[in-house]
Amino acid sequence: MPTPDHEAQNEIVHAPHPPLTEYYPREADRRDWVGAQFDQTAPDYDRMETILGIGTGSSYRRRTLLLAGLKPGMRVLDVGMGTGLVARHAADIVGDPRLVTGVDPSPGMIQSAKLPAGVTVIEGRAEQIPLPDGGFDFLSMGYALRHISDLSVAFTEFHRVLKPGGRVCILEITPPKGRIMSVLLKGYFRNVVPGLARLVAKDKHTSQLWRYYWDTIEACAAPEAVMTTLAAAGFINVQRHIDIGICSVYLADKPV
Repeated sequence: MPTPDHEAQNEIVHAPHPPLTEYYPREADRRDWVGAQFDQTAPDYDRMETILGIGTGSSYRRRTLLLAGLKPGMRVLDVGMGTGLVARHAADIVGDPRLVTGVDPSPGMIQSAKLPAGVTVIEGRAEQIPLPDGGFDFLSMGYALRHISDLSVAFTEFHRVLKPGGRVCILEITPPKGRIMSVLLKGYFRNVVPGLARLVAKDKHTSQLWRYYWDTIEACAAPEAVMTTLAAAGFINVQRHIDIGICSVYLADKPV
């Protein structure tokens, strides 16, 4: 399994992890493979996310958005919206679903999204957001960083679409530092969750997707490199907060 180069922890990140050749042969094939997986398994996603749990559920998302500074009246862009797990909370917090826009590259995930009436949904990628400059006060991304093809390009786009003074909030799972915890978590993500998926999921690809989920966590660029890449895109006050050893939240501001 590829692992991050610790000598490059503070370098700008492009691909978030090396090619995972167990699933696709080359980096050039990754986007199509991942897109097909999400399209096929979208109807199972919310059910599996509930099973997955580990502190990343509904209450955690809401609390994180509030702690990150999301307030009523803010205009929000949720990138990698998926089935709307973050966007739903954002709409509730800002007080008007019309202030929330979700962007996702997967038609299947968009079709399966459960959102309050008024939320705008756009098919698009983090690396090329089909929206004008400076339109949002707050940009969120929930557990999609590992699926971006180029973090440097995506973070530059995040900077572009935010208003001066706007904030980015990225939720992600990162490997724990302790060896015992790492072994236990790997066993859970790579064996227990896919096993449950084989029992309860409707699509046969769902089990593989959740095994892939762990492999991207294990191989992803170091948090320090993610923070360096945010700073290189023009963000300031770059921070990382971590809960229960694995739930990372990256925060950064666009200068006024």
